Amino acid sequence: MLFTVDVGNSHTVSGVVHNDKFIANWRLQSNQDRTADELAIRYNALFQMANIDPRQITGFIVSSVVPTLETSWLNFAISYLVELKHPPLAVNHLLDLAGLTIKIENPAEVGADRIVNAVAAWDRFHSAFIVVDFGTAITFDCINAQHEYLGGTIHPGIGISLDALASRTAKLPRLDIDVTPENPIGTTTVKAIHSGMLYGFGGLIDRMTAILGKEIAPEQEKVQTIATGGMADVILPYANSLDIADKQLTLLGLKHLYAINTK
Repeated sequence: MLFTVDVGNSHTVSGVVHNDKFIANWRLQSNQDRTADELAIRYNALFQMANIDPRQITGFIVSSVVPTLETSWLNFAISYLVELKHPPLAVNHLLDLAGLTIKIENPAEVGADRIVNAVAAWDRFHSAFIVVDFGTAITFDCINAQHEYLGGTIHPGIGISLDALASRTAKLPRLDIDVTPENPIGTTTVKAIHSGMLYGFGGLIDRMTAILGKEIAPEQEKVQTIATGGMADVILPYANSLDIADKQLTLLGLKHLYAINTK
């Protein structure tokens, strides 16, 4: 079994692979002060509920944008996953990235999750594409037909925007985007926020993919796009430029990178 972990600023998504299939997935809040021992307490309980024996886990890989949590996860793997066949892996630009070339000015700046998403999406498309990741921030990652990571853009995420509305205004409430607007023109405050977020961010996605697509492949009518992250399914109906949504994209990329780097 392989244990894959993607640590974001807000949430940590993890999964266990057995016989090349994910048999368990979890999405939990990221606590930057969490220690290796605390991770062991939490995940041993999750393993037990999923009928997974941690002694059967023979591989571990983590991508993290939170340095302190990356250290905690590596210590957790070393201390509590006693049957690992290889040292635990942490994703960075120095790994074997399945032929992906990082072309930005400072490759060390690229978030581990963005590298993993690029590897996973290339394994699916084998052509130019854009990955849109809906996390704490919304990121666009651009890969051309030569399998080169060109860079991308970073935008405030949906959750951040909702928090800003609630904290910087006197009357607007903090709410979750949990319903489909009946009409783009909101007739209540809550409906107006829902519509503004869903149609507004859908428009952002369409505009940015159009601009970035022309940079990636000037002669191509449309570059393929894939969405991932917690809000991917929610935004998909409001962004005409998104081809598919796959919340497991990062975990699939981690599985692929582990296989390549433990030959």
